[in-house]
Amino acid sequence: MDIAHYRAKLLALRDDLSAESEKTRGSRQPVELDQQAVGRVSRADAMRDQAMAIELERRREQQRLRVDAALKRVADGTFGECLACGELIGEKRLDLDPTLPTCVACAGKAAGPS
Repeated sequence: MDIAHYRAKLLALRDDLSAESEKTRGSRQPVELDQQAVGRVSRADAMRDQAMAIELERRREQQRLRVDAALKRVADGTFGECLACGELIGEKRLDLDPTLPTCVACAGKAAGPS
């Protein structure tokens, strides 16, 4: 397994998340409620857009936490090992998402019966 490849991929993902967060900072600011400047419908649209931007930022933060946890596993030499059973996580699975902490079997057990 090419750990350096995954580390680079994780660092790039973290940089992308930070850049996207910075780019959308303004859309998460409080909505101005001046009725003279903005009509009721426009204000509602702005508030909806703000709520969506806040939710997207929350999801980015969750992804950043997963990236940081994966980078910690890279640093301590446990990257690629399932946190639940200790078996190796398949490279195809890590190629899909290098932040995944479990193998397919343990992820299926955690999801419960379908």
